[in-house]
Amino acid sequence: MNKLTGTLRTNISIGSEVEIVQKHHQKSGELTTGFVEKILTKSPKHTHGIKVKLETGEIGRVKYVIDDEL
Repeated sequence: MNKLTGTLRTNISIGSEVEIVQKHHQKSGELTTGFVEKILTKSPKHTHGIKVKLETGEIGRVKYVIDDEL
C-alpha cells in the first residue's frame, strides 16, 4: 500500500480512499479513513490538504491518498 500526498488535487478523485484530518482533530492529528464523495477545494493545491467530503458525510483535509495500484 502506497500513500500519496493530499496537498495536490490531481492525486484525488471521487471514490478515492483517503485519510483526512477533521477540523476538531487538527491539534491531535487524528486521521479518519474513508472514500471521497465530493472535492470541496477548487484550487489545484493547498498546503494543508485538499478539503473533501467523505461518503459518510465527514469533512476534512486530505493528509494521504491510499493507492494500492502503485
